[in-house]
Amino acid sequence: MEANGDSEHHMMIDGSALPTLQIDPKRARFPCCIVWTPLPVISWLIPFVGHIGICREDGVILDFAGPNFVSVDDFAFGAPTRYIQISKEKCCAIPCPSEHEAVLHDDPGRDILTWDDALQKGTQEFQHRSYNLFTCNCHSFVANSLNRLSFRSGGWNVVNLAALIFLKGEWVSVGSMARSFLPFLITFSVGLAIGGTAFLTYLGFFIAFLVGWFLLGTYCFKNLIQL
Repeated sequence: MEANGDSEHHMMIDGSALPTLQIDPKRARFPCCIVWTPLPVISWLIPFVGHIGICREDGVILDFAGPNFVSVDDFAFGAPTRYIQISKEKCCAIPCPSEHEAVLHDDPGRDILTWDDALQKGTQEFQHRSYNLFTCNCHSFVANSLNRLSFRSGGWNVVNLAALIFLKGEWVSVGSMARSFLPFLITFSVGLAIGGTAFLTYLGFFIAFLVGWFLLGTYCFKNLIQL
């Protein structure tokens, strides 16, 4: 289902509607969204694993794409195929615009008043972070931003963030769905035809290793995966 850029409101997580700044996939504009796209090779084997980013209020995508590098308006690995629009009303760290002056009066040192303030702070931090697929990756950056926003009171990590986009993400279009799953179906079919049960065994081990690593690193060894 392709997003519509007309006057129609888009529904966000938790049912809130965004009356301004509509999603426009043709211009790669996804205001206040988390966006996802498949990764080469890895997504061909595990289609629910991909690259993720978070978008500013004007829809520009930010993603942690390499060591000390947060990409702006140049989403690594291609255009987004899935997205979730986040309700700012569910972000406890963001006061209503009418309350900004009162908040600053009560807390002059406060540096996060808007969605973009939180993303800017996260970007500044990750511009000094080394990238590692297993310990500090694009999911770490987005989880860090959601925690700064206190979305649903925080507590975000790479596992529950991946589950959120997998379970609640909307497809940009039918073509984006095909782009996400077709390489996996081809790889799976060819692997099964050539390798048979051996291919299934190795694929199962690979999935178990990857999922197990992030589950253990997130919930058992809490300093292993950075946020």
